Amino acid sequence: MRGMIEKLGGEFLYLLESWGRMGIFFATTLLNIIKPPYTPYPVIRQVYFIGARSVIVILVTGLFTGMVLGLQGYHNLKKFGSEELLGSAVALSLIQELGPVLTALMVIGRAGSAICAEIGIMRNSEQIDALECMAIDPYKFLIAPKFIAALISLPALTFIFNILGIVGGYIAGVVFLGVAKGAYFQGMYDSVEWTDIRLCVIKSMIFGILIVWISSFKGFFLHLNRGGVFGAEGVSRVTTDAVVLASVTILVWDYLIGSLVLS
Repeated sequence: MRGMIEKLGGEFLYLLESWGRMGIFFATTLLNIIKPPYTPYPVIRQVYFIGARSVIVILVTGLFTGMVLGLQGYHNLKKFGSEELLGSAVALSLIQELGPVLTALMVIGRAGSAICAEIGIMRNSEQIDALECMAIDPYKFLIAPKFIAALISLPALTFIFNILGIVGGYIAGVVFLGVAKGAYFQGMYDSVEWTDIRLCVIKSMIFGILIVWISSFKGFFLHLNRGGVFGAEGVSRVTTDAVVLASVTILVWDYLIGSLVLS
């Protein structure tokens, strides 16, 4: 019994220490974002890495997500004789929920894992320690540009996802299943409001921050991981942890943001 209590206490203290370290990591990064000097090139480089190199997977995912929504939405609405609402259903589903969430999950798999592995390898090979020895702040040099790039890239990628999703819904519903073209776009025009688009932007920006925060934190503190495993195995372990934690966190925050907006 005593051993179980000690184990639970140790787990709680470890979680508390990790949460505190994450908070300090986030606050330090924010301070380095607003602190001069301001160099645009690292941000542009990260926008290319996080944003531009994710476009292809976002295009494919968005198109087929929209086609699935169009197909399923048509057959469900047909039961109630409301096929003309297909455009509204596809657009609102994408803009309010599926666009930000699926875009974030795709970016986690493509860019978030790479960010964690990159920083973890730099920590493992003592490159971060070398930066500190040369009086180069690793937060300013490595982490801050990634945060800014995520704030720029995630909303842009989400809009691309939404547009391709609407096109996919059009292909499935109008071209393949015969829904009236005018009804598809008119339903979308009547139902989508600026508040929906604003919610989409807010979600995508928050998700971008969460992705970079968790991915970079896990790699940056590779040497403090619980298992005490370093080298290639340690990098692979923290990368897996980062992908899982970031994905779950995105889903939790999606609910929290939705509940705040809809309450």
